[in-house]
Amino acid sequence: MSKLRIAIQKSGRLNQDSLQILKDCGISIDNGKEQLKATASNFPLEVFYLRNGDIPQYLRDGVVDIAIIGENVLIEKGEDIGIVEKLGFSKCKVSLAIPKGEVYQDVNYFNGKKIATSYPNTVQKYLLNKGVNTQIHIINGSVEIAPNIGLADGICDIVSSGSTLFKNNLKEVELLLNSEAVLAVSPTISENKQQILDRLQFRIQAVLKGRNSKYVLLNAPNNKLEEIINVVPGMKSPTVLPLAKEGWSSVHSVIPKNQFWEIIDLLKEKGAEGILVCPIEKMVR
Repeated sequence: MSKLRIAIQKSGRLNQDSLQILKDCGISIDNGKEQLKATASNFPLEVFYLRNGDIPQYLRDGVVDIAIIGENVLIEKGEDIGIVEKLGFSKCKVSLAIPKGEVYQDVNYFNGKKIATSYPNTVQKYLLNKGVNTQIHIINGSVEIAPNIGLADGICDIVSSGSTLFKNNLKEVELLLNSEAVLAVSPTISENKQQILDRLQFRIQAVLKGRNSKYVLLNAPNNKLEEIINVVPGMKSPTVLPLAKEGWSSVHSVIPKNQFWEIIDLLKEKGAEGILVCPIEKMVR
């Protein structure tokens, strides 16, 4: 039986998050130390551990069928490669930064300046669209030091917390793009492999919906029931069960994680009591 070949980052946070989502999908992978390839024991999947920057070419050439990769890497090296799912983890920004002491008004600051980056295509495309001409110094590695040693006037790099910029006396001045981990697919994927991908994507979607939702149980006075139901509509509609105490009902529903506190505040305002909130492991539609 043919196996779907997936590439993930060889090491680092994206590697850990990628393996975690596969684990949450019920896929068991034997990860031996320093392995470059591993096979799932309970799903037709082979995992290839590759350098992040090499993954777009492996997808393009059909060496792997799919990959979990940072969207920023695809924008830089693989705009021709399709994305089938945004995964919601390993979020970051790609931004321009300059020394803290510099005065910055707009992107025209970079006209004629030198920028150090490992994202030359992204920088050039962004700045040319703004009518700004720059000199690009390609650096693979720690670009933050470039302004301090006189190699460049500014940098373009990934920004997560901003602590690395702060330590190098730099400030973020221009956001080029927001990025997160995505599931990318080879343009040469076969029909047979596509069917396996469909199965995997179904599981991933169930995991992501679970991560982005909370299960809520509450007690509601019957005279406020309609108002409370309007706050928590659920996947189709909430489950409502009568309580032993006359005039009260138990309401069970699903709410979006990113609106959790706003919804809880509304429920309390409308008379809900005994609100219990539980995490959802997976949510299958």
